[in-house]
Amino acid sequence: MKNVAIFPGSFDPVTKGHEEIIRRAASLFEKLYVAIGVNKKKKYCFDLSQRKRFLERTFSDVANIEVVTYEGLTVSLCNSLGAGVLVRGLRSAIDFEYEYKIGAFNEIMSSGLETIYLAASPGYTHLSSTIVREIYLSGGDITPFVPEAVGSILQDG
Repeated sequence: MKNVAIFPGSFDPVTKGHEEIIRRAASLFEKLYVAIGVNKKKKYCFDLSQRKRFLERTFSDVANIEVVTYEGLTVSLCNSLGAGVLVRGLRSAIDFEYEYKIGAFNEIMSSGLETIYLAASPGYTHLSSTIVREIYLSGGDITPFVPEAVGSILQDG
């Protein structure tokens, strides 16, 4: 169904750039799943329950967003949830090249699955979870780069 979309990612952590894209995408679809992918080979800074809580609190004001977790192929998740669209955010032309290739594979693996690309607003093109993680792990303040909910959860412990 084209009125159901998925925005997948590791969200380690969710940034203000993710937030901006997700809120825009939520306005385009009846249902938007924000899907936290789990790769057992990858080491995360924030555990799955923290990342899920960050997202749920950040989007608690948006009725058509549901946060889910998954392992395996994103196309399998799309099929199981009846999603016809994948949403991907782009910060740069380099992001587009990578995401376009992934989108082509996803379309082949799941006939009819569309990928739409939303360009980040100029104020967010510099944000990346990798850099935010590095700041956090070095003891720096990440509150300027993450949604308010993340900062409050981290302060609460």
